[in-house]
Amino acid sequence: MRFFACLLTAFLGLTALPAGAQEKARPQQDPAPPAREAPRPSTLDELFDRLSKAESEREAQGIASLIERRFSRSGSDTADLLLSRATEAFKEKNYPLSIELLDRVLVLEPNWAEAWYRRATLFYQLDDPVGAMADLYQALKLEPRHFSAWTGLGHILMASEDKARALEAFRRALKINPQIEMLQTLVTKLDHEVAGQDL
Repeated sequence: MRFFACLLTAFLGLTALPAGAQEKARPQQDPAPPAREAPRPSTLDELFDRLSKAESEREAQGIASLIERRFSRSGSDTADLLLSRATEAFKEKNYPLSIELLDRVLVLEPNWAEAWYRRATLFYQLDDPVGAMADLYQALKLEPRHFSAWTGLGHILMASEDKARALEAFRRALKINPQIEMLQTLVTKLDHEVAGQDL
């Protein structure tokens, strides 16, 4: 029995070497690589800078999506939840509920440009261009780089035959997001029409 115990001990190398030698015999482990820091998320200013320099519509769409995601967060969980519910109500064409929820959002977060933009979209859907324009101007006062608000304003102005101001709104949107192909076409078209009116 003792033979097997000795054999096992020798096999494990526990008595074959002195304590100090045992330490030396152990393979040295490489030090753990330093933990990589998570990349710092881009600031909104950095995203807008990248958007202005995007070389394709696809690249611009990806950056614009990141910006829109930032726009859709107010910093208040309650306001964000109400905006989400208002969006769902809008999709279900429950416009009265959507307006009620957006009104509550704007009471909670009156300086949230995206909430004004969303309510403007709803007013436009309800054939209230005056209400829509008022909310778009408020959104743009709070966030002048809101390219979707400039685009929406341009469409309302174009529908009311105010082509010169529509052209200016579309140009403002393109200055922020130059790769919107549909707006490039509209600007070219309106440019000719407005120039023709000036003659």
